[in-house]
Amino acid sequence: MRLNPGFQIPRNSRFFSLALGQLQKLPGEAVSYPRLEHNGAPMRIPEFRNKYAGIEKAVVSDEEVTLHGRIESVRVGGKLIFIDLKSEFERIQGVCNLNKFEDGTNADQLKRVGKVLKRGDIISLRGKATRTTSGELSIQATRMPRLLAPSILPLPTTLKDQESRRRNRHVDMLVNPRTVDILRLRSYLIKYLRDFLHERHFLEFQTPILAGAASGATARPFTVTANAVSTDRKLSLRIAPELWLKRLVVGGVDRVFELGPAFRNEGIDQTHNPEFTICEFYQAYSNLSDLISLTQDLIRGLAAHCQSLISTKLTSLPAIDLTLYEGPFEQAEFIPTLESALGFKLPDLDSASALIDLLAELKARNIPLFPPSTDISTNTDSSTSPTEGMTLPWLLDKLAERYIEPLSAGRPLFITHHPECMSPLAKSFVCDKTGQTVSARAELFVGGRELANMYEEENHPGAQHAKFLGKAWARTGVLNGGIPDKPTGGDRGRTEQGGLEAEDGGSKGKEEILVGEGGGDPGSELVDQSYIRALCSGLPPTGGWGCGVERLVMLFAGTNKIGHCLSFGSLRDVVGTSSHDPRGSLFPAEDEQKHRTRRGRRKEVS
Repeated sequence: MRLNPGFQIPRNSRFFSLALGQLQKLPGEAVSYPRLEHNGAPMRIPEFRNKYAGIEKAVVSDEEVTLHGRIESVRVGGKLIFIDLKSEFERIQGVCNLNKFEDGTNADQLKRVGKVLKRGDIISLRGKATRTTSGELSIQATRMPRLLAPSILPLPTTLKDQESRRRNRHVDMLVNPRTVDILRLRSYLIKYLRDFLHERHFLEFQTPILAGAASGATARPFTVTANAVSTDRKLSLRIAPELWLKRLVVGGVDRVFELGPAFRNEGIDQTHNPEFTICEFYQAYSNLSDLISLTQDLIRGLAAHCQSLISTKLTSLPAIDLTLYEGPFEQAEFIPTLESALGFKLPDLDSASALIDLLAELKARNIPLFPPSTDISTNTDSSTSPTEGMTLPWLLDKLAERYIEPLSAGRPLFITHHPECMSPLAKSFVCDKTGQTVSARAELFVGGRELANMYEEENHPGAQHAKFLGKAWARTGVLNGGIPDKPTGGDRGRTEQGGLEAEDGGSKGKEEILVGEGGGDPGSELVDQSYIRALCSGLPPTGGWGCGVERLVMLFAGTNKIGHCLSFGSLRDVVGTSSHDPRGSLFPAEDEQKHRTRRGRRKEVS
């Protein structure tokens, strides 16, 4: 077997030595990774199964076809070899009967091939369709199977060790159906999203990923340099495409969407990854009611589509309870719902002292804000205040997280009409019920997890500029100090937005004005004057909508880890896979054995 001198598989591995020895028993041409030559048009295994589904037992078709795939198992018995061949996630049985060969193969050659072919090898099999006496649709080989690419590394039948699975994602996909089924569901889901929007006359555009500054959400960006621009100037990877897409609406694209990557240089946990996929659309001449209706149609249709796939193709995934998505989704208004849970009316959230007033009310009622160890009512550490660096939007978001979002357990729930300070890019109005200024915004939650964010876009240039300024001032206008014993006045300006999918201004442009760098916060914002100028050209009344694709996949695949919905796991997994790790074996089967041995030794020691 010819090997490139740079080939780095360890020669001392017993698996490699065994595989190489077996392969050398075949003629050299059979193991040299041949170029693919079609002897007649090849047929896909799914196509083969569909075409010959009606063939009866013991009947052999007249047509010869060629199938390609990876061996799942090989069973040898005398002059017969049974091969389970898999491609495109479907399996077919291949029957190699020496008496049916038409290429002069003798018994010794068949025996040698039977010893060499193994699980994981990729082969070409030419033959005719038949159905065995046991009723299984098969391809009866008329020629010797041709080895296209041997699996030098052994393909295990099980792979359970989490470290081995992360380092060898491709093997995990081959061995554990659920791993690849989640990724397949993701692909089908993305196609459904695109088709859904295209059917409603949306156009898909791509907007810049690299820009002078990140925009569209509150998050710490990744910064890079570009030699073609200036190595002295930092560029940012986008954290959301929002402001670019709204510029397109100003430019006459009344229905536009983008489905692509976004980057946030923040933490990694079960539901967050620094690199993720976002879908945003903007529809001119639509309001919040339109967005809510469209969202219900999308989620209900997605649920039915995914359940259909799970029941037929992606059978390793749990079934979806479609009854959860029947009828209109329930809605909960932010302020009335929170007031009901807290037992008091919120202070005027537009006032300069709103944060201080709200904290005082919470303290007076011994309502905790944090986990018990850092609870504002029990914290005794005098060196730091539990409210240091706190902003009103952050506090409101934390209260919603505790008292409103759990109401979505086991059902879809729209949380609507957030306080204006939480949504600086949304249109706002005075609520008749509460007298508070609120945004024309809704978030969809299912099972306590946010799925989508939508609102009517602020299209008044002056109002948007004021909200940008208010947000930037909040970077320096955070609360520093303890909780007052009683409500007092204050001179704090309007504060920044908090929340899971926080909106934000700031982008590129020569006329950017730095208006705040709050407390060393790396997310200090820039007012995007070029976006304000774009609004001056006229943004129609527009509804905007966004969701994280991974969140949708997690919901419908029944998983609670975002890494399961990413082709190669979270950023930590990607870095571990792409970096040289001298501790890691190339052979997952050996990894499994090593981990079993280590665990056994630990038990002996203990």
